[in-house]
Order: sequence, then structure tokens, then C-alpha cells
Amino acid sequence: MKTLWLFTLILCLAAGLGACSSSNRGGSPAEPKPTPQEKKAAIAERDTERQQLEQIPPPAKNRYMAIHTKEGWGNPFLIVGKKTVTMRVMNPEPPQSDVVPGNLMHPPNARKRELELRLSDLPEALASIPENSWPYGRVVAVEEDAVQARADRIQVRRNVETTIQVLNDLGIVVYEWPSPGMLR
Repeated sequence: MKTLWLFTLILCLAAGLGACSSSNRGGSPAEPKPTPQEKKAAIAERDTERQQLEQIPPPAKNRYMAIHTKEGWGNPFLIVGKKTVTMRVMNPEPPQSDVVPGNLMHPPNARKRELELRLSDLPEALASIPENSWPYGRVVAVEEDAVQARADRIQVRRNVETTIQVLNDLGIVVYEWPSPGMLR
């Protein structure tokens, strides 16, 4: 009798879990499933973006591991939030001139550009960054947004994991910021 009750309980749980998982598979009614043509177009676009990014040389770990501040980071830097990803790109320094020595005319803050993106727009945005804005090679620093509310931390971490997956799919090395022992 006890085993029959346990067996019945397991069947009920399995049926309940199956119902839950099957309702999640289809997505919500507001989100239509992409058609096969849309899937093919998305794959072709991702391949194009990957090919563009392959023009950037592989990362030089000895160069980027020596950077200890965000201000010193020259490659793209992503700050992942609950709903968006902020991408910071440093435009390269122009060639030095005899007329105006140093970076007097081009201070780092004037060369910095920040864009707030949806995660779905990240591959296109990264592919559009010129090769000379990747001084360490094909590596991107990724950081969780520190100003997010405590209740949003789980969603932010999920978004970080999704961002890392997108970067890996594009052939970009991920440098999670800050790593242990790194100065802020």
C-alpha cells in the first residue's frame, strides 16, 4: 500500500512537472516563434558578425592581464544590467603631432563612448567596432552592474551568463571584471 501511494505521488509530480515544462517550451503568446526563414537569417547574420570579428587578432593575455583599472582598459567593456548592456568603447589615440604633444587635444574621457544596448543588439554593435579599438586583441571585459537593486541580482547574473554565451559564440574571449585580487 505504501509503495502504491509513493508510485502515485511520483506519477502526479511527473505529470505536474511535464505540464509546467511543456507550457514554457512554446514561449508566451506575446512572443511569436521565429519562422525557419528568420532563424536562417539570424544564423547568417551571426556568421557575418563572427567573420568581421575574426579580423581582430586573438587576445594577448600578457597585455590585458596587466590592466588593473577600468580607466586603463582599452578594449570594449560591458556592464550588464537587468534590462540592458552598457558598452564602453575607447576610440584609439590619434597619431602624435609635433604641434600638440601628448594627449592634450584628445584626453581619455573625450575618446570614451558609452552605448546602452539590448542584449540582442550586442553582436552587431561589437562587429561595428573598428579593429584599432581592440588593442589587446579579441577580448572583452564584462562586469555586473553594481548599482542594480539587490532584488535584481539574480536577473543580472542570468544576463551576464547570456552575455558570456553570446561573446563565446562570436569567438570573443571574456574577461570577467573584477577578477580576484584586482584593484578597483
